[in-house]
Amino acid sequence: MAMVMAGVSLVLFVVLAVLVSGVDEGGWVVADRVMMAVIGVGLALVLWRWAAIRAVPDDSGITVQNLIGQRHIRWDEIRDVTFDEGDPWVSLHLNDTETVAVMAIQRADGPSSRGEAERLAHLVADSRRS
Repeated sequence: MAMVMAGVSLVLFVVLAVLVSGVDEGGWVVADRVMMAVIGVGLALVLWRWAAIRAVPDDSGITVQNLIGQRHIRWDEIRDVTFDEGDPWVSLHLNDTETVAVMAIQRADGPSSRGEAERLAHLVADSRRS
């Protein structure tokens, strides 16, 4: 859905930039139109990044893609998985005392987010048994 909205916002802002009234009619100058298009591109980029958020587990660990950056974390690096009341998303607490946010599992997603957090915690626990 975010990818669709990125495309819609890009098209909408570019069309608005082209269609707004010109200087002759007391409207926008060229710089205003360019800025409108730039805002559309910026909004589309933010929505595109938002759509790319994910957490993908595999045999060796989990790849976490947040708004900024991607990181593969081995299962043996993860000390704890938390999703405390009031936290916006799941946190991975690593052995080196670093904490990594997993924005792919967000409280805003409702009750399913709790289930996904528990599933991730089980994956970490299962990796310790093998």
